[in-house]
Amino acid sequence: MNYDETLQYLYNQLPVFQHIGNAAYKPGFDNVIKILNILHNPQTHFKTIHIAGTNGKGSVSHFLAAILQAAGYKVGLYTSPHLVDFGERIRVNGEKIDKQYVIDFVKNYQDFIKEIQPSFFEVATSMAFDYFSFCNIDVGVIEVGLGGRLDSTNVIQSALSVITNISFDHEALLGHTLEEIAQEKAGIIKPMTPVVIGESHPETKPVFLERAKEMNAPIFFADELYQVFFKKYVCNKMEVYTSDHSNFRVGICGNYQLKNIATILATVQQLKNLHFEIPEQALQEGLEFVTELTGLQGRWQQIQSSPRVILDTGHNLGGIRYVAEQLENQDCKNLRIVFGMVNDKDIDGVLSLMPKKALYYFTQAAIHRALPAEIVLEKANRYDLNGKIYYSVAEAVLNALMEAEPDDLIFIGGSNYIVGEALQFFNK
Repeated sequence: MNYDETLQYLYNQLPVFQHIGNAAYKPGFDNVIKILNILHNPQTHFKTIHIAGTNGKGSVSHFLAAILQAAGYKVGLYTSPHLVDFGERIRVNGEKIDKQYVIDFVKNYQDFIKEIQPSFFEVATSMAFDYFSFCNIDVGVIEVGLGGRLDSTNVIQSALSVITNISFDHEALLGHTLEEIAQEKAGIIKPMTPVVIGESHPETKPVFLERAKEMNAPIFFADELYQVFFKKYVCNKMEVYTSDHSNFRVGICGNYQLKNIATILATVQQLKNLHFEIPEQALQEGLEFVTELTGLQGRWQQIQSSPRVILDTGHNLGGIRYVAEQLENQDCKNLRIVFGMVNDKDIDGVLSLMPKKALYYFTQAAIHRALPAEIVLEKANRYDLNGKIYYSVAEAVLNALMEAEPDDLIFIGGSNYIVGEALQFFNK
């Protein structure tokens, strides 16, 4: 099998969450432990930082990887889902996993995969740990796939845990209250291992404090240690300042990154306490050049200037709230929004937040979980959101571009998969 055939084998043989949703979720560790035992437990060969949260965990993972790279460490970065290519999930110093390694891994362990019947994510997690061990990394930055307590990544014994925030998402699997969701995320807190919590919320803070007490784990709430404020935009970057009078230039312009940066600053301080050597210059470089160092995409990403085109992967209430707020404040002649969602989100809640002044291009990604564009339009009309239906992301983007004037803004979002397909359109 070549690379594409290998990926198709994995997609076709194993349950893939991004394709079929909750049915692909296999909570617990039996399968991943079986695979890792066969691989001689590569996850024990390097230090790890474990990152969970409803929103922001991907950005925080990339920022931390970039900062550690700038400090001279060899860094493995495992995130999900990918937007365009599977290799985005598994990187070493920003470079995607070698395609031949993916081919050989599946070829060598195909019989075990058939026997164990793991999920796609369990195989990807095992492959990531194996690749990181092979590359002899210094530290792995590991993003939780879903939840925390029963996530496949939770087999690691991390040096530090990070939980960015808690809001409503995947309620059918994680719980229907913030406390229940927090309990799932808090499952990554390890005995006597420090944990940084991004946001202290009255409903979730007691959950984290109780879990940390049980684990005898030092706990730090980032928003009680650092406040980060917007200063100005400069050349598609964002200048910010902190409550302790530090100034940083950040390579991503999404307003929601202000809370993520507070989480990063608190995390870096704890890493220093764990004897990681992170000079101030590395912190500055990692924040400013995160996209160049790690390949981060889809976070308030501008990919064209006339008309301006911005993509963002925000897809639940917590993420869309910040995106919608920022869209309302954009200086443009016309706001055009290419928009679609998957069927397991709070569709009405998200649509109720979206700007009413925009012209919408309602569409659907080419996956089973995609909410049909007709339904998106029907629901959107209830919130006075007006637009037309397009049955592919490429068609929606093309029409938005054709109809846009030079000083318009085209925003593309609603789900990771809409953004991924849009990126493929622009890459072509």
